[in-house]
Amino acid sequence: MTKGLGEELAQKVIDWFPKYLQHTKGRWNGKPFELLPWQKKDVIEPLFGTLKDDGTRQYKTVYVEVPKKNGKSPLAAGIGLYLLFAEREPGAEIYSAACDREQASIVFNQAAEMVQRNKKLDSRCKVLDSTKRIIHTGNSKGSFYRVLSSDTKAKHGFNPHAVLFDELHAQPNRNLFDVLTVGTGAARRQQIIFIITTAGWDRNSICWELHERARKVKEGITDDPTFLPVIYAADDDDEWTNEEVWKKCNPSLGYILNIEEFRTHCKLAQELPTEENNFRRFRLNQWTRQETRYIPMNKWRGKCAEPFDSDMLLGRPCYGGLDLASIQDLAALVLLFEVDGLTYCLPKFWIPEGNIEQRCRRDNVPYDTWVRQGYITATPGNTIDYDYIENELEKLGKIYQIQEIAYDRWGSAQIIPHIEMMGFTIMTFGQGWKSMSNPTKALLREILNGTFRHNSNPVLTWNADNLMVMTDAAANVKPDKEKSTEKIDGLVATIMALDRLQLHPEPAKVEIWAV
Repeated sequence: MTKGLGEELAQKVIDWFPKYLQHTKGRWNGKPFELLPWQKKDVIEPLFGTLKDDGTRQYKTVYVEVPKKNGKSPLAAGIGLYLLFAEREPGAEIYSAACDREQASIVFNQAAEMVQRNKKLDSRCKVLDSTKRIIHTGNSKGSFYRVLSSDTKAKHGFNPHAVLFDELHAQPNRNLFDVLTVGTGAARRQQIIFIITTAGWDRNSICWELHERARKVKEGITDDPTFLPVIYAADDDDEWTNEEVWKKCNPSLGYILNIEEFRTHCKLAQELPTEENNFRRFRLNQWTRQETRYIPMNKWRGKCAEPFDSDMLLGRPCYGGLDLASIQDLAALVLLFEVDGLTYCLPKFWIPEGNIEQRCRRDNVPYDTWVRQGYITATPGNTIDYDYIENELEKLGKIYQIQEIAYDRWGSAQIIPHIEMMGFTIMTFGQGWKSMSNPTKALLREILNGTFRHNSNPVLTWNADNLMVMTDAAANVKPDKEKSTEKIDGLVATIMALDRLQLHPEPAKVEIWAV
């Protein structure tokens, strides 16, 4: 098959985009979809212009891994529409697939809007937004474009002409990918598996597997003539603050991306450990670790460490967090008070007296010193004596207005009924993404803004320095007790208390008990 025919077919696709499609987002909204140089050179020309001897396409799988906002979603939408309307594949099934229906709808929604803006395309199909389908009603009846996600119940019996996989790194497992790709192309001469994603963190995932396959094909380590790798990413030894590195990683920089946004994000990433990982992953397309150190200790030891007289909190309303995750380790209660726009923290810690010496040697942590200084209470025996915590709570309840106490249900079954009988309002607090993300982020904001006060409590400061967080695909965060190098119980209790405090902001006038 001549090279000229391949070039002709690729040019046909390139011309088809601006002729039939418009951009639907941002400052390009309403303008003809002119493909960017990298979209032409790296994707469209090789995919549609590289042919086998029988005239069919050589590439079946296309793996496009580029940083966010480089235009990969509209490109996928446009390719899906071309395959639906222009290729005339009998009974073409085009699937937009992702981890959930919302993510899968991102590419579909752009495709649907592109269709509705073009009279010729719109007249040849029916767009069903409720079921996320575009049904071809013209000369290719039986062809359709629809959304699939990992939560779709029925995932068998598909015969895809094309699968557009969006953000593969977010797939919870490989099930949907396998169902749509393994053994489904027998009836299709030119099936396309088109994968678009940003780098992830899970190196046991289907996305990492495909990333490594793409890297090896690109570097010539693996020979797979059916696999087209397109990866724009910083190398491990690249200086991530270097603007030349940003340009290397982002082929749309200067077209649809503004370098000022990078400069602003980079400045923030230099101040915050968590944002460095986000910058590297989302801006430079580097595979990062899921967990990262969370609290910038220079901020923690700055304004947040300004001393205050704890007597000022007597008689005031407050909210508590109780972490009793292990009866043989540290237990923590944290009370938070809001006074004149500042959040004051009053922590209490307990540890079993019987294993203090052993733990000091094992952890290289001065528990014994903190006990002598009064920052930790040692309870008799080798496990925490809950009577001490109950007695402490009873005393605290007489000098502070404890409105609510949030607790982690793990390890709390024994003590919680007693606390309830003492008259405290308590509530369980889950340790998952949904419960922990917002207050964890809120704590970081308060630390950065200098509105948090911890009175330089050394145990809480040690916990803060230990705190590692996990980040999911939606940028939710939560403390990671497994990855945190040492104990973080006081910070977990603080996060739970902060959630309750922020749900009940300080009223204009606070009634303070006379104590």
